[in-house]
Formats: sequence, structure tokens, C-alpha cells
Amino acid sequence: MKRPNIIFLLIDDLGWRDLACYGSTFYETPHLDRLAREGMTFTQAYAAAPVCSPSRASILSGKYPARVGVTDWIGAHARGKLVDAPYVDHLPLEEVSIAKALKAGGYVTWHVGKWHLGEPPADPLHHGFDVNIGGCDWGMPKHGYFSPYGIPTLPDGPEGEYLTDRLTDEAIRLIENAGAQPFFLNLAHYAVHTPIQAKPEDEARFIAKAKALKLDQVEAFVWGEHFPTEHKKDKRVKRRIVQSHAGYAAMIYNLDWNIGRLLTALERTGKADDTLIIFTSDNGGLSTAEGSPTCNLPLHEGKGWMYDGGTREPLIVKWPGVTPAGSQCHVPTTSPDFYPTLLEVAGLPLRPEQHVDGVSLVPLLKGEKTLEREAIYWHYPHYGNQGGTPGSAMRMGDYKLIEFFADGRLELYNLAEDIAETRNLAAEHPALVNRMHEMLKQWRVSVSAKIPAVNPEYGG
Repeated sequence: MKRPNIIFLLIDDLGWRDLACYGSTFYETPHLDRLAREGMTFTQAYAAAPVCSPSRASILSGKYPARVGVTDWIGAHARGKLVDAPYVDHLPLEEVSIAKALKAGGYVTWHVGKWHLGEPPADPLHHGFDVNIGGCDWGMPKHGYFSPYGIPTLPDGPEGEYLTDRLTDEAIRLIENAGAQPFFLNLAHYAVHTPIQAKPEDEARFIAKAKALKLDQVEAFVWGEHFPTEHKKDKRVKRRIVQSHAGYAAMIYNLDWNIGRLLTALERTGKADDTLIIFTSDNGGLSTAEGSPTCNLPLHEGKGWMYDGGTREPLIVKWPGVTPAGSQCHVPTTSPDFYPTLLEVAGLPLRPEQHVDGVSLVPLLKGEKTLEREAIYWHYPHYGNQGGTPGSAMRMGDYKLIEFFADGRLELYNLAEDIAETRNLAAEHPALVNRMHEMLKQWRVSVSAKIPAVNPEYGG
């Protein structure tokens, strides 16, 4: 059996409703909509954390972030009522990454785009990738999306070249020059992370669209509470309640166009039928701070929060000849699941001692309706830049329990009946809360989760 090529498309900060095929009526994503029609969309796929580095570490390691130790975006520090829990500032080299595992199994491995999992020697080349184009310790394009970029692992292009275009060019070049050996392409776009910078012609398209839809006459924001952190205590949370940001829409439009170019390259080179494609995001859309460029409604909150707006993601998988075209899967999944999935897809032996927290999604991709798993978990013992506070959470069946460390509050939601997490059922189901809370506490012990301490200098 011929082993398929693997393309893993990881987008930065893309929200659950940021694609037309996931319900957006303002953003335009024709190429991703086509990918969804040709593959399987997951309605309840989750990132392992509400911020980027932990989710990326989880994907590459097959473990929950708390077990790896990378629980916040690398470089983050914040204090409020609690003191930030310590975290590891790189993907540990003792982790056998999925790239290392695939490379050992005969794959050529390429990383293109954002890394944000440490400086050398914790860079892509030391974690199993044969090629690294654009990956460094940066979490965002520090000098913007137009060349010169200043990215140490990506030579600057002509002045004004657009970063998402350039990374796609590099990925296409790798595909065009690939030999008979199967490849693993980890294409991790910096888009749609801030700064919100789009091509002028694309932004003009959505300025006109917003006017045509009269969205420019709709109040886009609701101002909320002050931030719970010392460094932002004088600022207030700014929640976007409608998708109408022309620049952000234009970035998504360009991203979609580039993915279309990549799909065309696969077809042109005769590799489309032999390539598994996975498309997803590392955390929820940015909806409550830093310009609040997108809206995740009906999901609650967004990036940096423990609610579903912070962790539920688009996930599209196309596996030619396996995934039924135009199908949907409603089973909850999480970031560690990709590791065993890719090994099984590649026909390689599983590494259960490594991907200890992941469950292969291959049965779902073949049309099965359940996975053998009781619950999935999150642990984010940090203050998000966007207003979220430290906590842990778990989902078991339709129920989600969140524990907030600052005040010990427990919230319980039935996501099947209340996708927006508006009705806390904790008082109505004390036995279920107790059971899930015990499971959550036992899980934290099993992964050596760090708990934030009280800040003795907190002044309220």
C-alpha cells in the first residue's frame, strides 16, 4: 500500500466561525468550502489550549500541554489575583515529535511558517524536520506581513511581498520538487494573527461588502469589565459581536486563496489523490482584546478564555478514497489526537508511550460515530491577554465543567442544549459536578499540572 503524503495546515488564531462553511456570512472562503465538500468537517474539534504555543506543542507531541509543560504562549507573563504558574519555554527535545516519528518511518519532513516553540536547539531542525522555512521563536510577524519581514529563517522577498503568499510559494516549491518519497508538510501560517494587515485591494473588497450589507452602521462592540491582570487593569474588555472587520476578512480571503493555490499545485503535480490534508487552528478567534477583529458567536468569548470560543476550532480532513465527501463528524476531538492519527494513516507503528493523550481519529475518518474515550481536558493556569483567567476544564459527553482558580468557581454547561455557555447548571446537578471535578483533579495529578499561587501583592 502506498503511503500518503501528509499536509497539516495550521492557522493562527482562526476562530470556529471564521469560514463560510462554518457559518460566516461575511468572510469568503471558497477554496476551503470546496475542501469541506470533498472531505469531512468536524463540528466539535478542540485545540488543547486557548493560546498558541501549548496547542502547537500538543499537536507535535501527542500529549496534553500540561504533561509537556508548555502551558502558555512562550514569552507570556501576567499577574492578577494569582501569580502566573511556571511553564516550560520550549518544546523539550526528549519529546519524539510527530515529525521525528514520520521521518523514522521514511517520510521527508518540511516545516514552513510559524514555530513559536523555542529557539535553537528547540527549533524545527532539532525536532525532526529536514527543512525549516520561516520557523523561529517568534509568535507573530514582528515587522508585519509585508516584506522586509526580518524573520531570521526566511530571507526577505521583494519589498511589499505578502507573507502568506510567500510561505505558500515556498510550500508549493517543495511539493513541485518532491521525489518518490512520501512527504509531511507542516504548513503553519502566521495569518490570521495580529497585526491585522491585508492587501489593499482585498481590504477594499470587504469595506465595500460591509457597506453593502450595512454592517458599517451596526455597532460592532460591547464594552465589558476591566481586565483582571495588573498590567492591563486600567483597560476594559472589548467584545466584538458581529463579523464586520474588513482587514481581518481580507486576511482570511487571502489565506483561502493561497490554500487554493496549494490544492491546485497538488493536482498539477499528480499528488492530490495520494495526499491527506488536515486543516485546523491553534486556538479560538481574537474577539475580546487587541482590536477584537473577529466574533465567535454563538460560542462564548474567544482566544485566551476557557470557554468554547477559546478552544473550539474548524477542522477539515480530506483523505482521498477514505473520508466520505461532504461528511460531518460530531465527535469531540482534541490536539493530541493528530499524532496517532498520522502514524496510523502512514501505516507506521503507534508510539503509545509518546502520544499518551491522543486517540487516533482514523475510525471517525472511515465513518464510525464514536471514539473510545471518556473525556477530554484543558489546563490553562494563566491569565490570557484577552481577559480570561486561570483555570482547568473537561468535557464528558455533552457536559463541560470549568474550574476557575482565582475564586474556586465551578461552572457546568450542557453544550448540546447551550452552545453559548449561558446557563450554569452546577447548582442543578451537584452529583455530576462532584464526579467531574474529581476526575478533573485526578487528571491534573496524572499530568503533573502546575497550579497558580496567590499573589501576595495583589491590590484588587
